[in-house]
Amino acid sequence: MSLTRKRLVGSAVGAVAALLALTGCGSADDAEAAVPKTATGTLEHIAGEVGCKPDMQTDADTIRQALCTNTDGDFDGKFVLATFATDRGQAEWLAGAKDYGGYYLVGRKWVAVGEKKTVNGLQGTLGGEMQEGSAHMNPGGSHNNGGTHTSGSHSG
Repeated sequence: MSLTRKRLVGSAVGAVAALLALTGCGSADDAEAAVPKTATGTLEHIAGEVGCKPDMQTDADTIRQALCTNTDGDFDGKFVLATFATDRGQAEWLAGAKDYGGYYLVGRKWVAVGEKKTVNGLQGTLGGEMQEGSAHMNPGGSHNNGGTHTSGSHSG
């Protein structure tokens, strides 16, 4: 069980780290009022709903995870799509992943992670609940409006 938990958290860390460079900020919109019923099904089915041919990264009993790129519809962008065998597995994955910031679209036993505009676009087709990761690791996100984080570069 401990090995499975480490795999879930390791998978989450890898997925979120790969997308941190893509995470952007945007303004709130009225899309919540028009959110469709939350999608269900296999990773391939959910990916197909948004025109993605998934590039599988993890195919295990407890989690299936793929990279997707969408250039159709109202949005374009890269995102990670993960499906889970159990609600608990999903909750553990989210708990570890959210520490790294980012934007999450959460459905029943699936999560899509990507740039805010991409996740908002996915929500228009897949439904689900929009969530945001840690304010500390997501300095441009809504958690920090009026906060003390500033943009800048580090020299090394």
